[in-house]
Amino acid sequence: MQIFVDVFLIFILYFLFGYTHTFLSSKKIKNFIKNKFGNLIAFYRLSFNIISILLLALILKYAPRPDIIIYDLQNPYDLLILISQFLGLIGFFWSFKYLCASELIGIGQIKRWLRNEYDVEDLDERTTLNIRGPFKFVRHPIYFFSILFLISKPTMDLFYLITFICAVIYFYVGSIYEEKKLVDEYGKLYTQYQSIVPRILPLKIFKPYKIEKTI
Repeated sequence: MQIFVDVFLIFILYFLFGYTHTFLSSKKIKNFIKNKFGNLIAFYRLSFNIISILLLALILKYAPRPDIIIYDLQNPYDLLILISQFLGLIGFFWSFKYLCASELIGIGQIKRWLRNEYDVEDLDERTTLNIRGPFKFVRHPIYFFSILFLISKPTMDLFYLITFICAVIYFYVGSIYEEKKLVDEYGKLYTQYQSIVPRILPLKIFKPYKIEKTI
């Protein structure tokens, strides 16, 4: 009985994290900050990231951890699965290369605020439409490579399995919300991209989609 209670609590904690993360990243909240605090919106992205990391750290520290092992791979399989984990890590940084790290972290917005060369709208995160590199294979390569990294674990316990399941759900639901914003911003350009390239799972590994000729 205690195991079911623990599992339920873990799911609830991750649900609350996902809901909070999505709510704080919504346009509604950003517009409220802009209207209420004006140019202090420059600090919002960095604050958002810090809050997200702290909330996730609290879950990992205080969530119940049922003492149940799902599997424990033995040599040489434990070493073989680390290959896919390494590929996931490499792919993550490959994907990150095509994004603006300073905007994602929130440093770029603060730099613009310090230079005093902006209007309020320019202090929000600047987005870009990427159709290069891994973005030719999937629309959300960071999510794909994160999933590959997380699933490639030599020893899987119940807490980690639930964490992985919640991460996959969060990635998929989060991609829906992200793409609504991108459609609002880029319109037909992004809907064409959606019609060509799959969301998270790459269906053509060795032959990227011919995006440049289509968009």
